[in-house]
Parts: sequence; C-alpha cells; structure tokens
Amino acid sequence: MPEILDQARAQVLHNGVGLDEAGVLAVLSLPDEHLSDTLQLAHDVRMRWCGPEVEVEGIVSLKTGGCPEDCHFCSQSGLFTSPVRSVWLDIPSLVEAARQTAATGATEFCIVAAVRGPDARLMTQLREGVAAIKAEVDIQVAASLGMLTQEQVDELVEMGVHRYNHNLETCRSYFPNVVTTHSWEERWETLRMVRESGMEVCCGGILGLGETVEQRAEFAAQLAELDPHEVPLNFLNPRPGTPLGDRPVVEGKDALRAIAAFRLAMPRTILRYAGGREITLGDLGTRDGLLGGINAVIVGNYLTTLGRPATEDLKLLDELKMPVKALSATL
Repeated sequence: MPEILDQARAQVLHNGVGLDEAGVLAVLSLPDEHLSDTLQLAHDVRMRWCGPEVEVEGIVSLKTGGCPEDCHFCSQSGLFTSPVRSVWLDIPSLVEAARQTAATGATEFCIVAAVRGPDARLMTQLREGVAAIKAEVDIQVAASLGMLTQEQVDELVEMGVHRYNHNLETCRSYFPNVVTTHSWEERWETLRMVRESGMEVCCGGILGLGETVEQRAEFAAQLAELDPHEVPLNFLNPRPGTPLGDRPVVEGKDALRAIAAFRLAMPRTILRYAGGREITLGDLGTRDGLLGGINAVIVGNYLTTLGRPATEDLKLLDELKMPVKALSATL
C-alpha cells in the first residue's frame, strides 16, 4: 500500500481531517495499479463521514446564452461563435421544470442564469419564480446567478433561496488562462458574502481545462479552505465554438483518481457528479465514482449539454443500495 494511502487512512478515514495540497498531489500522482485501493478508501471515507445517502438535484436555466463574460469553456458566452443564443424561461415553465425534478425524487432544484451578475429584471424574475415554485412544489430552491452584491445576497435570503452556487472553476494560479473578464478574487468575494449570509455554499469547478496535476491539487486545497457545503465536480465537455472546444476529454482513470482525491481533501462535503461525467466516465465509470467518494448527482440534462436520463441514475443508486436523501432530512 502506498505511503500516502496509509497516511490518508489514519488522517482522513479515522480522524476526519482532509489531506493538504501535497497529500492530494500524491494521490493524484499514484499509478493506475493503486486506483482501486484509492477509490475504496475514498468510499470508506464518504460512508464514515457522510453516510450512504445520495442527494439528487435537477437544474434549469432561467436565462440561457448571451453572457458578457469570456469563460473559455462555456458555450453561453456571447463573445464566442457557439450556437447557443439568449433565451429566457417563463414562470410556468420554471414551475413545471421544478415539478418534473421533484418527481424524480430530487430534493434540490437549482435555477441558473448565464450572466456576470443579476440585474433588476433577473432578480424580479427569480423572486416570482421562487414564490411560484414554493407554492406548488415540495422542493428546495437553489440559485446560480454569477457574482453578487451584498444587497442581492440579502434579497436571495429573504426570497428563501437556501443554497447558492458559484463555482471557482479552477485553481487561483490557472484561472487567468480560463477567464479574463473577471478575477478569481471576485468570485471568492461573492462566496464569502454567501457564507456569511447563512445560505449554504455550493462551489466546485471543471477538470480538464488544461490545468496541470499540481494545479488540480491546488484547486482541491483551495476548495477545502473555502469549506463549501457542496462541491460539484464537472469534467470538460468541449463545446464547439469555444476557445477550449478542441481540448481532449479527461481520461476516465484520471477523473476517478480526482474524485477520490477531492473526497480525501474534503471528507464531510457533498461531492456531486455534474457535467461531463457521461463522456468522461460512461456507465461503468459512473458506478465507480459512486463507489469512490461521490455522494450526490445532478439528474437529467445540464444547461447546454445532455445528461443521463434520471431513471438510469436512480436505478443505479437502487442497485448500489444507496438511498436518496429525503427532503425532510435536508430542510
């Protein structure tokens, strides 16, 4: 057994203390022959510190496309030639999407908008949408609207939004290679205000943007410092017309190694399967990740890409005897 796994067993599994950046890098650098042992340890950590339940979430885009930012992975940027164009979702469609999400057993419904930050129109639309959903659907509402002011944070709390998603996307040292229209520090400031407001913090990123293994370890350590309630792990699904449209897909074994390493860095965090897992891992790899540290999934489609049918994920969770977290347990 490699020394780093012995260290992680004592430090993370038994004591609940996550690995630091050097430890994460050591895990990410392990050869393939130790992958199964690494995944098993990460699964043991997840079961000990999080339990067997899996949180299921659905997402919908309130405003799609036309974003003024230049996130190089994103087809919703209005600065690239990708085919996504600006569209707004009406309130009845939003409620119906929440209803369909709840029907899968999901406890979480996240409303997303492709913007730098919300303007008055978007905040009004969100307020009306959240109120309509809460009146008709038994589900928790989260939001992802870009960077916020303190006033907007307070407004979201007053609306009853219980969790806010704002991904750092990648580590601080690599961020300028991915986004130039705003800074990593601006994102961190929004996350600070969200945490201090009492809303739950959801913050993750995308692996496979061109970062090195060392930068991947840096990113895990920075997320651990933030200590978010939830970390969505995406794997780049290269989008035509974006600057990263020709990047290769993350290798399945590297993706699984990263899942395990992020779990060993954050033993108590909700670690959620998000975009790109279908093309990176496929069905077999998806199962391996659920047995390697993952304890939450986004079901159905993502914002501009297709996901696995919710029925497939729910069937897999049933086969693995992993209960879906009940709504009452998360309120």
